[in-house]
Amino acid sequence: MGHVQDAAAGAAAGDASQRNDIVLRPPTAADGAAVWDLVAACRPLDQNSLYMNLIQCSHFADTCVVAERDGAIVGWVSGHVPPNQPDAYFLWQVAVGENGRGRGLATRMIDDLFARDALKHARTLITTITPGNAASWALFRGFAKSRGAALRDQPWFDKDEHFAGRHDTEHLVTIGPLPAASASPDMSTTRKESLT
Repeated sequence: MGHVQDAAAGAAAGDASQRNDIVLRPPTAADGAAVWDLVAACRPLDQNSLYMNLIQCSHFADTCVVAERDGAIVGWVSGHVPPNQPDAYFLWQVAVGENGRGRGLATRMIDDLFARDALKHARTLITTITPGNAASWALFRGFAKSRGAALRDQPWFDKDEHFAGRHDTEHLVTIGPLPAASASPDMSTTRKESLT
């Protein structure tokens, strides 16, 4: 589910004490446990099984990204290309840990994904968001605006019909059409960013 946990927090990013290098890269199976721990620490994100995170980090590594700072995983975006929609990217989850917040890391991770060969045919970003998730709405509205794309939403998985009252209704959010070169030309699959 397209949930974001990235609260603005901490000292100003410009502080000398906050200058850090963050590496964005595809995950490996060795990252699975750290991803699971990160998601667990980013409430109210839905925590899935560790096994599922291992599958994402191995079978879907080309369409997922981890952000690493000083050897620790501080950011995660998971998603995939739907089998019946080769021109779309379904973004499942965004998590940013405490040590990565307040730096626009969620946006950077999504930009990194859209710069990859695996998403070169993606003209639509799809995700789901609950009505009360302000951070997710802000992130994806910003993504749509930065690419001059329309954002549309409609109820998809209903609280009562699909979740049996256990979860808020998830809205299907569709952003597109995205331009062929939807990311900045300086993006690369693996990169180191100096955050100031």
